[in-house]
Amino acid sequence: MKPTHLKAILAILVIVISFYSLPVQAAMSKGIYLTQETVENTALLNYLIKRAKAVGINTFVADLEIPSKRYEHNIKLLKEAGIVYIARIIVFPGGASREQMESIPYREKKYRLVQKAIDYGALAIQLDYIRYNTQQRGSSQNAENVLKVINWFKNRLAAQDIPLQIDVFGIASFGESKYIGQNIKLFAKSVDVICPMVYPSHFEPYRYYAQRPYQIVYDSLNAIKDQFPNKNVPVKIIPYIELSNYRYPLSHSKKLDYIVAQIKATENGGADGWYVWSPHNLYDNLFQVLSNYHAK
Repeated sequence: MKPTHLKAILAILVIVISFYSLPVQAAMSKGIYLTQETVENTALLNYLIKRAKAVGINTFVADLEIPSKRYEHNIKLLKEAGIVYIARIIVFPGGASREQMESIPYREKKYRLVQKAIDYGALAIQLDYIRYNTQQRGSSQNAENVLKVINWFKNRLAAQDIPLQIDVFGIASFGESKYIGQNIKLFAKSVDVICPMVYPSHFEPYRYYAQRPYQIVYDSLNAIKDQFPNKNVPVKIIPYIELSNYRYPLSHSKKLDYIVAQIKATENGGADGWYVWSPHNLYDNLFQVLSNYHAK
């Protein structure tokens, strides 16, 4: 074999090896929210698993409020189906008072629930209502206090190599919310995923945004980027979107368009996935949309 031929073959081998050595990109998180009641309803859960897998949904974010044998048993169904189980824990129902925010025994009580979820097989913990109630005086110190609680949970989860997600109000996408103490830029250094609840129904004027769901979701994601130097967000952003607008009734066809618009906005806005919120876990419209939807 001529030396020139050998060099050409070696060059090709280097390219091939380099290609297969590239890190595999993690699949985007595409999830739905489940109440504990739904998780414990075996027939309904099996239905949701079947429909979800058929359209590419890979994650279920499930409430855990009271540990139970039925819950534990049915979480195994998710694992057997290859569905990622993320446990959603409500930290301060309705938002914390000053006393609750500072209470270590209160945190310990909530962490026992977190640990139970991990024992059941949770691959991540998602903390919701990790904020003050709306009666507090506005101050940047509020977010600093919330961060202390986040770090308290993060340190314990890190020891078990369990990622931490937190939910924040959609309005926090546009900057610090001083009353409830939510600050995405501040929190980003302490968590693995931030989930802004960018529901069009939660923005004013609601009639305007109800008719422009793509705009508000897309603008929210870009506003998050604007909070960081060179728009480099150092944490994964997986927004919550909604199936319908409770403040602005829509026809069936417009509900489907409403869902599509939000999904497209998350993709075009550079999100790391999406979670869909339905308080009663009615996801047939989502399944219908996804069965006909092909991301570009």
